[in-house]
Amino acid sequence: MSTPPFRADIVGSFLRPASLAAARRGHADGRLDDAGLREVEDAAVADLVRKESDAGLRLATDGEFRRSWWHFDFFGLLGGVDIVELDHGIQFQGVQTKSRGVEVSGPIRFDGQHPFLDHFRFVQDAAAPGITPKFSIPSPTVLDFRLEPGHIAGYDGREAIVDDLVQAYRDAIAAFYAAGARYLQLDDTAWAYLCSEVELAKARERGIDTDGIAERYADILNRVLAGKPDDLTVTTHVCRGNFRSTWISSGGYEPVAEQLLDVVAYDGYFLEYDSDRAGGFEPLRFLPPGDKTVVLGLVTTKSGQLEDPSDVKRRIDEASAFAPLEQLALSPQCGFASTEEGNALSEDEQWAKIRSVVEIAADVWR
Repeated sequence: MSTPPFRADIVGSFLRPASLAAARRGHADGRLDDAGLREVEDAAVADLVRKESDAGLRLATDGEFRRSWWHFDFFGLLGGVDIVELDHGIQFQGVQTKSRGVEVSGPIRFDGQHPFLDHFRFVQDAAAPGITPKFSIPSPTVLDFRLEPGHIAGYDGREAIVDDLVQAYRDAIAAFYAAGARYLQLDDTAWAYLCSEVELAKARERGIDTDGIAERYADILNRVLAGKPDDLTVTTHVCRGNFRSTWISSGGYEPVAEQLLDVVAYDGYFLEYDSDRAGGFEPLRFLPPGDKTVVLGLVTTKSGQLEDPSDVKRRIDEASAFAPLEQLALSPQCGFASTEEGNALSEDEQWAKIRSVVEIAADVWR
């Protein structure tokens, strides 16, 4: 495929190199200043971009090397949104994250000084000719889904934030496009949680009306995507949780597949299919004919064990019974480090999986 998403693609995050992890610790305890940290980050990202190309990828990401969290770092730099201490973290299977949460003080806004724009520009400058820079930000639905009672100020309740949230994301997409971005991804855990009765019950405890919530989120996203430039590819990654190789939710895509695949105007969908928790491929029947692509996350990032290529090819063939092969692609099921702690595998194992994705895709889509 000459345009993204590519037959061999990636979600975006990578294990932090030891030098970068050490620099971030030094910066946190005051031994390294902002300029010193940025120098180490720049070197690490430039090296990653080279490695991505060497592995055969046609796109480049920054590995989220400048972030601690895949979502909080972006949200906390929006106007009217703060990252605050809670009395609990996010509960994964057997482990809980640091006690952080989002708080809206209003008005929510995105301005041209958001640091992520410079983060994108660095990847763009570092990428070799013919390599497409890809940049990921959290979806607006994640902010809505993660808001807890008592953490909305300046607005008359949850519904009142929607117009400003939509406009902030429209402004963000326009700013990234003006900076040169042609491949953006909105990372989204909310859609996966809508497939889990356990997570829906937790959402109701946070004051979210879950009746018709898939339709509500589809409307929010379509308002964000309305009028985007034709030469800008915007995809989403639907994640069931990724922290130190653990996860949060289970459930197949059936409850949301029609809204997500057919109604929302995304160009592509990175869907996790590395375990039984994702269910079968039947929901892919809702993918409309045309230019939309489903990127099958058949290679897990949660362990270092390398998948048998013949098993991956067999599963691609199974998926093609429900969506045309020409509308499918392949990737790891998630990033390798959605938070700076990273998953439980080595860098060598990480790159072996990337190379395997590239080789399998080249075999399947000759």
